[in-house]
Parts: sequence; C-alpha cells; structure tokens
Amino acid sequence: MANLRGQASGSRGAGDDARLAWQESMTRRLQELRAQIQPEDPTRLAIRSGGVWAESEIRFRYWGQELAVSWPSLEVSQMETGKPGSTFDTAMLLYYLVKSDGFALVGRWIGFRELPDGAFYNQAFQGYSGGPLARALSTRPAEFERAAAGLNGTPVADLAPHAFRFLPLPRLPLAAALWPGDEDLPGRAAILFDASASHYLTTDGLALLGSGLASRLLRGADVH
Repeated sequence: MANLRGQASGSRGAGDDARLAWQESMTRRLQELRAQIQPEDPTRLAIRSGGVWAESEIRFRYWGQELAVSWPSLEVSQMETGKPGSTFDTAMLLYYLVKSDGFALVGRWIGFRELPDGAFYNQAFQGYSGGPLARALSTRPAEFERAAAGLNGTPVADLAPHAFRFLPLPRLPLAAALWPGDEDLPGRAAILFDASASHYLTTDGLALLGSGLASRLLRGADVH
C-alpha cells in the first residue's frame, strides 16, 4: 500500500523493485479491466463518467492533466504530448470507468469511515492523509491555503476554518479540511469525499485518491 501511495502522489523515490513488481501485476489486471469495459457503449460511458467522447476516445481531466482513453484499445495517453499514461494513472482511469454509473453528486461531505468498509481502514487512512497534514500544517494555515490554491482548490464555506474542494476526476470531488490547534486542543485535518464517491471508485481506490491529495498538498507547502 505504501508504494501505491507514492504512485498516487505523483512522486518517485525508493522502492523501484517493488514498483516494477506492482506494474507487472497491474499489467495483467489492466487487461481484465479492458475486457470488462469494452462491451460498453463508449458514448454512454463518457456521459456516466463525466468524460468527453470525441475522435474515438474518452477525454478526462485528471489531477490537472488532459488524458485520453482510446477506444476500443483503452490505452491512456497525455493529450498534450501523446505520451502513454503511467501504469498507475491508467489503472485509476480504468477502475473509474468500470465503476462510474452516472449517479448525481450528493453535495454532502463524508469521512472515509462512511465509505463501504471504510470504518475498518479509517485509522490507517487518517494515518497517511489527515494526520500528516495536521502535524505539518495545523500551525501554518497560510501554507495550507497556498498549497490548496496551487492545486486549483476552491474554498468551501462552513466546513472548517480552512477547507478547499478539489476535482481530481470529473465526478469525484474531494475536500481537504484543516482545523488549526490552540493551547488546549491539537490541530486536526481530514480528507473528505462527496457522499456519491462509492459510485465512481472502490474504497481502496478512494483511499489512493485521498492520500494522493494529501501528498500533493504537503509537497505544495514544501513539506518533505
């Protein structure tokens, strides 16, 4: 899971052997996902997932990148450069396509524990998402806000003293919330999900997406 979190954050580092082993196993899984998606009508799939169907591909904005999923090969590429998407990004988009059912956004934020089977893994998720954010930024809210702005976050009123909404995938908004500490209470932070999130990714996938947001915020605040 730790190596996958590194992939989710868009960073590279130690663990190259583990990364290669994971990529080999994911290559097999990607073929299974493609076989599951290919019987679908791509125009309807684009609508359900919030993508755009054009020129025999479904186009997405994913963490600020313009990516295209070709049809029917379901290969992922960067639209600007034409370079193939990473194994991790390809997996995330294919899982997203498999899961997307077009369910409307609820407009209510929930914690990880409220996702299917999320209560069992909530402590672990908080340990690599909200926990590091709180430790690094609860006394530096301006840095939190600067990092959020760098990820095109939009302020969310009435959620927390410092809270921002992000859209890593078209129908999957996330929020990062920060409550600064004081003399009596330690600061805390949380990554939150729209209540519709389980209609678009599995709980494991949402954990990776949420940890990726936390890692990006820490990098944006120059916390290593």
